[in-house]
Amino acid sequence: MELLLNNQRKHFFEEEITIQQLLDIEIPEKQKGIAVAINNCVIPKSDWGSYLLNRTHQILIISATQGG
Repeated sequence: MELLLNNQRKHFFEEEITIQQLLDIEIPEKQKGIAVAINNCVIPKSDWGSYLLNRTHQILIISATQGG
């Protein structure tokens, strides 16, 4: 499957992949303080394990940063 992740095309061997599986592959060590948006709509963390992605989705992983 090919997905658009943070404006970059990424290829995955899986035919079906959830948001959580994507995060486990892409950023296994840094999953706190992030948000995930699909087609400009933030997906609640409680849905990450069941939300199936498809190639038409535009996925954005947003990381919280400190500063002022």
